[in-house]
Amino acid sequence: MHFRKFIQLCLICTLIFPISTFSQDAPIFSGNDIFHPIYGKRGMVASQEALATLAGAKVLQEGGNAIDAAVTVGFVLAVTLPRAGNIGGGGFMVVFDAKTKKAITIDYREKAPVKATADMFLDENGDVDNEKARFSLLSSGVPGTVAGFALALEKYGTYSLAKALAPAIHYAENGFPVSPGLSDSLKGLKKRFAKCPASMKIFFKNGECYEPGEMIYQKDLAQSLKKIAEEGTKAFYEGEIAQKIANEMQQNGGLISLEDLKIYRPSIRTPIYGSYRGYDVYSMPPPSSGGVHLVQMLNILEHYPLKKWGQNSAQTIHVMAEAMKLAYADRAKHLGDPDFVKVPISGIISKSYAKHLLSKINLQQATSSKKILADDPWKHESNDTTHFSVMDQYGNAVSNTYTLNFSYGSGFTVPGTGILLNNEMDDFVAKPGVPNAFGLLGGKANAIEPQKRMLSSMTPTIVVKDDKPFLVTGSPGGSRIITTTLQIILNVIDHDLNVAEASNMPRIHHQWYPDEIRTEKGLSFDTLDLLRQKGHKVVQKSVMGSTQSIMWDKGFFFGASDPRRVDALTVGVK
Repeated sequence: MHFRKFIQLCLICTLIFPISTFSQDAPIFSGNDIFHPIYGKRGMVASQEALATLAGAKVLQEGGNAIDAAVTVGFVLAVTLPRAGNIGGGGFMVVFDAKTKKAITIDYREKAPVKATADMFLDENGDVDNEKARFSLLSSGVPGTVAGFALALEKYGTYSLAKALAPAIHYAENGFPVSPGLSDSLKGLKKRFAKCPASMKIFFKNGECYEPGEMIYQKDLAQSLKKIAEEGTKAFYEGEIAQKIANEMQQNGGLISLEDLKIYRPSIRTPIYGSYRGYDVYSMPPPSSGGVHLVQMLNILEHYPLKKWGQNSAQTIHVMAEAMKLAYADRAKHLGDPDFVKVPISGIISKSYAKHLLSKINLQQATSSKKILADDPWKHESNDTTHFSVMDQYGNAVSNTYTLNFSYGSGFTVPGTGILLNNEMDDFVAKPGVPNAFGLLGGKANAIEPQKRMLSSMTPTIVVKDDKPFLVTGSPGGSRIITTTLQIILNVIDHDLNVAEASNMPRIHHQWYPDEIRTEKGLSFDTLDLLRQKGHKVVQKSVMGSTQSIMWDKGFFFGASDPRRVDALTVGVK
């Protein structure tokens, strides 16, 4: 009964806005398209959770801009999508500012505590202790979400922090019906949460999983959000919340101190820029590896007739996989926090470096990963995350990806705050040559150092055409984020797919090691056979990513939420 009321509420909300209702000025969709996007005239929001999307759409409906809506969505997700939405983690935001016609990025990635050391996750034998690196308070980096969202509002928004927090406070305090996705995400986590009574109290009802439709309340989180609304970011980084985080760390073997929280600052960085077949591509710079290697792969693939070869043909997949191998090999050697190590960014994203790498791609045969080593770009110098996208009527756009790392992060909730803590320290290289939880290799450039930001694969991206946002996209998915985002762009630009079709097409992934093409279901047996004939090891596994994408074309916004995850919603504002 409760869940039916929830669905009715969503339908009522869509009528209130109003959204995506057809009229005489509605776009005409092609009868040849299998999948059709949502459309809107005055803006659009796409996120992984319906209540968050509706909250953001309401902001746009009432005249707020894309940044106001994005921050509102982000705070609501911290309540309604707790496995990934957060105020105890961090992430990256790409903003296109309509006034200046420029893109900027906000880096609010977590940082290593001051007392962190390079060998902190090694046991007495020098081996990596994965339990300590992933499921202890040592695994938590200093959270950046609150500071990052506040900075975004200060620089580019029109809402106050308190106004943007209001919907999140409402859902935390008054509760909301548990969705099927939220209920399912909690199954199997009882053992992990058993270490933390505060987490068990919030996410399990008398020790049992919440069923879809049951109401869930997060009173402690509501109080924390209220304090931030009243006192600003100081409440989180210097006030009572900070004290509770520091106390929990001190009492249970963590490293984050009051000083770590007090000195945390987000950074505004110049975006990674690339061009692809006449479009401008803006994405996140290091400490995200996403933008660098997205542009690197686009530069390589621009040399091939992908449209002629066809979407997901064997030849298209072959060159995509070969480009992915080259990019991930460079990632392992060169990428890290640019505040600590020199990263050959302009070399990796240069067109000349891409031309140099073309010689390593054999169009007829797969190259073994053993034969692919990170090249020298210097001489060319000149599980669980969530993404949301927003575009507004004024020409602004936001692409935001943020995370706790694993689903529900470390599993630890700070008592009395309702705040789940991340386990992002696992994204550092605990030991060179030993892969992290996502199978990614790394070197000294991503070794643990005090106050350093760990490397990420998050790839929030805005594609611009004629000085206007054309496509806003991104995805969760660990190491597969970069390749998932790549395929959305290729599907739209090379293969002329609408954004819904682009989101629905089967995906592939290669990350250098392990040396295999990972595929989703949906590719033909003939295609898979042709790939194996070229020497590829092809492995069919579970779905990849959960893209939230919006396009602007001919006066309309078109959007789509990835069907691979339940509960997502795209809303167009009329």
